[in-house]
Amino acid sequence: MAHKRPIRIVIVDDHPVFREGLRKVFEVEDDIEVVSEAATASAGLEIIKELKPDIAVVDISLPDGNGHELLREVVQAKLPTKVVLLTAYDDAVQQQLAFTEGAWAYCVKDAPPEELVSAVHAVADGLCWREGRAMPPEVARAEPPFGSSYPLSVREMEVLRLIARGMSNREIARRLNISQQTVKNHIASIFRKLQVRDRTQAALYALKMGWVQLEDRPKG
Repeated sequence: MAHKRPIRIVIVDDHPVFREGLRKVFEVEDDIEVVSEAATASAGLEIIKELKPDIAVVDISLPDGNGHELLREVVQAKLPTKVVLLTAYDDAVQQQLAFTEGAWAYCVKDAPPEELVSAVHAVADGLCWREGRAMPPEVARAEPPFGSSYPLSVREMEVLRLIARGMSNREIARRLNISQQTVKNHIASIFRKLQVRDRTQAALYALKMGWVQLEDRPKG
């Protein structure tokens, strides 16, 4: 679909070479304009607040946090920018979490350039991009029941990721904007479903299953 004005994009990724590659991919398109770039979640959020681009293409793994956190900030602030998440790991749980949180697209970094361009065009037209195709938001955001490989809910997976990052119940509650009692309830459910006794066992289980990547852990 032709757009009356260029689709304004911000790129948030901490790898300069990859950012430059994305810029080149998008800027050969007549209807896409890269208006700014950032290497961290905090810088990306400030740019998004200031410029209010149509779309922010955001890497999930960033030095000072991750794309999920930036996505939540954008949604909670009711900013008009639509977030497209990029990841090096094609993970079903992270994908479902992304759409539940309000992402408009979830793309793997090794996708063909034309697929990323198609994703941006779809999002600009009010559609979501999931698993290589455009679809209505209500379809993309529908949460399927988890099979035996993913026994936890999307929220429980999010709590588990923060546990793996070493966060306390208080920190998790603040990050997710929920009460500490709700965090405790989620953790009790996680322990029961995974049949583990403590937070360390839960974190190790998540790492073993590939639900949490070592890159998710804060850098010292």
